Parts: sequence; C-alpha cells; structure tokens
Amino acid sequence: MNIYREITPLKSQDVFVVLDSLSNGFDYPIHNHPEYELNLIAGISGTRIVGDSTERYTDFDLVLLGPYVYHKWDGDRELQDSGQPYRVVTIQFAMDLFSGQMFQKERFLKIRKLLQESGRGIKFQQKTFEEAMPLMLSLTEDKGFYNLIEFFQLLDLLSNSTEAVTLASEGFSPRGLRSESNRIQVAYAYILKHFTDSNLKIADVAEQVHMSESAFSHFFQKYAFRSFTQFLIDLRIGHACKILLDSDDTVSQVSAKSGFNNLANFNRLFKKYRSCTPVEYRKRYLEKNDFDWTKQVTPWQFLPAKNQGSSIVQPLAYSTKLIHF
Repeated sequence: MNIYREITPLKSQDVFVVLDSLSNGFDYPIHNHPEYELNLIAGISGTRIVGDSTERYTDFDLVLLGPYVYHKWDGDRELQDSGQPYRVVTIQFAMDLFSGQMFQKERFLKIRKLLQESGRGIKFQQKTFEEAMPLMLSLTEDKGFYNLIEFFQLLDLLSNSTEAVTLASEGFSPRGLRSESNRIQVAYAYILKHFTDSNLKIADVAEQVHMSESAFSHFFQKYAFRSFTQFLIDLRIGHACKILLDSDDTVSQVSAKSGFNNLANFNRLFKKYRSCTPVEYRKRYLEKNDFDWTKQVTPWQFLPAKNQGSSIVQPLAYSTKLIHF
C-alpha cells in the first residue's frame, strides 16, 4: 500500500502553523509526515484511520498524532452532499520543538510525556474536547504573541486529560510502558525485541528480570494492565497489521513474521481483535487509499512513497486558511 508523505506548510522559523478549513472535503490519501499534528473536526461524522485503528467518529473528533503516524479522515458523503457546514482545524509543529533546554524543565514533563505517547495517536473525548475547542478556534485568528500562550495552554490541557484514549496498537507503533520502573522497562524491551519469535514464553522474560514466572505474571499485570499473553497478542496483531499494509506478503508469511506458529490460530485471533480477516483488512485499507490526483486541491501537497526522497518544491498556496506562528 502506498503511504503518501504530506508536505506540510511548516517553516523553520515557525513555532506552529494552523490550517482552518470550512466544509472543504476530505479528498486526500492515507498519509504521514514528520510533524506532530492536532486535528479537530466539528459538525460532521465519518471514519478515522490512525495506524491500524479504524473507527467511526460522530459529530466531533479531536486527535493528537505523533511523527510519521499513518492517518486519514473521511466525512460521510451524504452529509457533505447535503451542504451541512463543518469545520476542520489542524495544528502542526516540528518534532524538535520541545527538545530545547527550557522544555526539559519539570513544568513541561507532562507535555513531553504526551508527545511521547502520541506515536500511537491519542483521541480526546467529552469535557476535554469541549475545553480544547474554544482554544483551537481562537488560534485560527492571529493575535501575535498571545497565540503562543494559548498554544501552551492547549497542550497543558491535553497533557492533564483523563479522557485520552490511544488508537493504534502497540505492535503497530511500539512505545514504552507508562512506568518509570526499570524492571518493567527491561522486560518490555526484551518483549519488543523477541515478540516475533513464536517460541517466546513468559518464563524467558521473567528470567531477564530475575523473577519467578508466577511473580512476574502478577508484576506484569500490575504495570501493563493486562496479562502477558494478552499483551503479546496485541503486539503481534498490531505488527501483522503493519506488514499487511506495508508489503505484499501472503497471509501465511505475515503470520510467521508476526510470531504466530499456526495460521489457523492467527486468522482466528485477527478476526477476534480486528473484526475482519487479514485479507479483508488489507482490502479495506487499499480501498481507502484510492486517490484521484486530478482532484488534488493543493498540487504537490502529497507525495507517493517513491518520490519522498526527491527534492520537491513546497506548495506555494494551500487550499485552507493558513496561519504561521
């Protein structure tokens, strides 16, 4: 499957950019980019793809995306054709924005953790959305330095949210567990390195942290909020999804490369956790990836994978209201 690279309008002198679109359609392919992106959609329902997650959203949506996460939003065609107004506000900022010395201070700790976890995509719901929306709409108007204050207020709000839900599975975009425990980090690193080995057992991981199998089982459940077996399945299914999208491997090859030693078991578990077969999953994404280049509103905004290494001139204009801060 082609994953298109978006050429974002962010410039080296920008802190962030805001794109504000009113009823402008969703005619773009599944894509990614190295910038962080916070996307707000209001007034329409549709389907959202983030990594290996495909979900319906209704009336509104607010999602933070980390660098290079595959994503695409669709709006229900009947709602678009009806003329119902809707709005999409997108904020994009660079990967290294928070790498400076000031942002290593303790006050920015929660924001840094938020950005670390955004590699799987984070959905914010209910009260968080209601509080974030006015801030994001305010950022669509240039008020000078005050916009920077609002930007940090927005990230602070999101970093303190208790209504945040990760979207892509850990196997699709592996990230560390939310814990400062050195022992669980050692265990997690070992699992990430070996989860594609069909012979991996809980005893192998327990040995790495010098614990009995029984003690490690309880220890892991405490920190991972699920059993070792469930965690391993989640990793392998997520990894299988990525291979299905990134390659032409057969289902049997995908199964073996993801750590399953039994094709029938792989198919059964995949259908249980993705509500479709591997073949149906791949087909669904390929259909979503159809893109009519003749209708691209902003030429050269999206590049096929084979051209991503080329020197391409950034678009001179974008199809939405664009503000540089």
